Amino acid sequence: MDGVGSFGAGRTGSTVDPITFAKQPQTILRALSWIFSLVVFASIVNEGYVNLGSERLHCVFNKNADACNYGVFVGLVGLLACSFFFLLDYKFASISSVKDRKKAVMIEIGFSGFWAFLYFVSFCFLASQWSRTETADLPLNQGADAARAAIAFSFFSIITWAGLTVRAVQKYLLGTDMTLFTTEHMDGGAPTQPYPSNSPGAGTTETTEKYQSPPFTENNAAPTYQVPIY
Repeated sequence: MDGVGSFGAGRTGSTVDPITFAKQPQTILRALSWIFSLVVFASIVNEGYVNLGSERLHCVFNKNADACNYGVFVGLVGLLACSFFFLLDYKFASISSVKDRKKAVMIEIGFSGFWAFLYFVSFCFLASQWSRTETADLPLNQGADAARAAIAFSFFSIITWAGLTVRAVQKYLLGTDMTLFTTEHMDGGAPTQPYPSNSPGAGTTETTEKYQSPPFTENNAAPTYQVPIY
């Protein structure tokens, strides 16, 4: 595969085209996840708390502060993680070590899958608390749009983070296939040499067998004929 390196990236040292990088499905999913996390975080921070005639602010999700805190946490960490992995994707081709590439891909698989699960919990938790919220707790329907936005984009984030997990798994499988035969000896044994080596440093074998006369020959000379004496 010309022009393709291990774990789905270009060869080490190859330049990254920004336009091509921006059109990749993984980059698009990463950008959408960044936007969705920003919406979840900003919606709760800006309009997720209401003042019900006192100085104390209450969470719009059934006055449950844990719901707002959880949504802020998932949105903020997801926002920072998208920024980190976005930079990692752009610099991935410059990583020369195959082991480091493998570690990076495995971290991405674990984090993306785990964050997709956390967004699933966020969607269920916020939707459950919102369904229990009474209209009397939201004067003039204050914070309702922000609550609905946090719930909706938590659901959208499940899809994008799951898509990122699938892309990372595909990258890992591709890297595994391409590095399958990179080890010199898969069985751990020394290579066998069916023929003698012709290298300068290799020793030469000499035969020590003595010359043997061919069969059916006599080593002793034939007896000479003697003339009889009369």
